[in-house]
Amino acid sequence: MEMSQPTKVTVQAVIQAPVEKVWRYWTEPDHITKWNQASEDWHAPRAENDLRVGGKFLTRMEAKDGSMGFDFGGVYDVVNRHEAIGYTMEDGRRVDIAFVDQGNETKVMETFDAESSNPVEFQQAGWQAIMDNFKAYTEQN
Repeated sequence: MEMSQPTKVTVQAVIQAPVEKVWRYWTEPDHITKWNQASEDWHAPRAENDLRVGGKFLTRMEAKDGSMGFDFGGVYDVVNRHEAIGYTMEDGRRVDIAFVDQGNETKVMETFDAESSNPVEFQQAGWQAIMDNFKAYTEQN
């Protein structure tokens, strides 16, 4: 039986901040908990991040009303400071993030393997919403 390749989905944003700040806000747990949710009715009460190849990360995501929640985690395969992060999620899917230094702004492009339970458009919209929250948080703080 042949395995099909997962669908790759990309979300991106140009953040009005230098790459050093963007990297810090993307990778430090104190910042991750402030922006890592797809909508206002969710939050990330806890984040852990061992940012090195072979290191693990975990972000707890919960509905604010307490009705549901899950842990989002994985293991880093690539960590190139201010340039790229790659990781494998606990379900085996891959995520690659590029940080493109453009002076006083930084382009962040995140490509992930779609899962098969939800429509690709739904997944892309959710990941883009999180990226948009990251952009707003980073630019406002």
